[in-house]
Amino acid sequence: MRVQAVMAGLVSAVVGYASSFTIVLAGLRAVGATPGQAASGLLALCCGIGAAALFLGLRYRMPISIAWSTPGAALLVATGPVPGGFPAAVGAFIVCAGLIVLAGLSPWPARAIAAIPRPIAGAMLAGVILSLCTAPVRAVVDIPLLAVPVVLTWAVLQRYLRQWAVPGALVVAVIAIAVQGPGNGLSSAALRPAVELTTPTLNPSVVVSIAIPLFLVTMAAQNVPGMAVMATYGYTPPLRPVLVATGLASAAAAPFGGHAVNLAAITAALTAGPDTHPDPGRRWIATVALGAGQLTLGLGAGLAMALVLLSPPVLVTAVAGLALLPALGSSLAGAVTEPEGREAAVVTFVVTASGMTILSIGAAFWGLIAGGLTALLLHRRPPLVQQSPSTAQTGAERTESRVAGMPADRPS
Repeated sequence: MRVQAVMAGLVSAVVGYASSFTIVLAGLRAVGATPGQAASGLLALCCGIGAAALFLGLRYRMPISIAWSTPGAALLVATGPVPGGFPAAVGAFIVCAGLIVLAGLSPWPARAIAAIPRPIAGAMLAGVILSLCTAPVRAVVDIPLLAVPVVLTWAVLQRYLRQWAVPGALVVAVIAIAVQGPGNGLSSAALRPAVELTTPTLNPSVVVSIAIPLFLVTMAAQNVPGMAVMATYGYTPPLRPVLVATGLASAAAAPFGGHAVNLAAITAALTAGPDTHPDPGRRWIATVALGAGQLTLGLGAGLAMALVLLSPPVLVTAVAGLALLPALGSSLAGAVTEPEGREAAVVTFVVTASGMTILSIGAAFWGLIAGGLTALLLHRRPPLVQQSPSTAQTGAERTESRVAGMPADRPS
């Protein structure tokens, strides 16, 4: 049974890595990282994930899965080049890490995140990843011989082996790249793991356009759903120590190019579910295996970067877009499900997806502001009706009788 838990953790590590490392590399390159700096960032993230998973798993004996912020990497892609280049982006990564630690030390940042209406948060995330999710379509049009097999593989595996759909598509993409023939990618990136230290700089506009949205999407799209997934399997890990641990791991990874480490949302089910181990008290072994697996996978960061350099950019983005399609669907569903906040969510989505930049601040921040202002503008308070004592008493009696007739599990 222990072998079963170890295998579940290793599978979780491989699936999490293979399904989104292209997004991480694309995001770091978008904000100015060189190939060496991007590979260093990927390695630093793997080490941060491994260290946090090992510590939390052994400390709390729970399957607390850790991952990098995939929505955060998508945010970096949408943000693009920033004033001050990659050193300014690294400075924003450190600020984001500090905010995560602060959220663990003090209750008010988590309360502030919880105060953001769910439709607006979902719409912001959907707007951030929309451009990536359209990449498979562009790839099919631009390079059909390479992209069509990748998309078909993803579609078939999505039907029969959902958790392997993106890794399978990635394998087909690698084969397609190999058949196409090597370019100069191998000479442009070192295959052995290497770290590159980047001296951070603080640029106020970059802090606003990267650090704050990165903190928001990491909390709203990773940490909060990660806690929810664990709760469905009966686990309630202490959120504040988890935030402090992942925030410190993020801060340690940032100078080497890593953007954010956090709770896993999607792969959490692979380590916390009953298939991991029949005894819920032994499933933490999978988290320890996940941490060890991520440390091992980090050694291949240089090879991963070489693969990205060898392939057409649109093909790499297409694989990333396929990985983010489920996130886009759930974000859009959460954004428009509640009629009361639908208009504000649509405004948030449109502004964020526009990719506009004002005062060197990216669209994600402005989408959040626009959605919040729209929600305030359209908020309607129920009219105050003056009632006579007898009328008021009748209304209270009607309300009481109506509530009494409701089912016990239906909110009033």
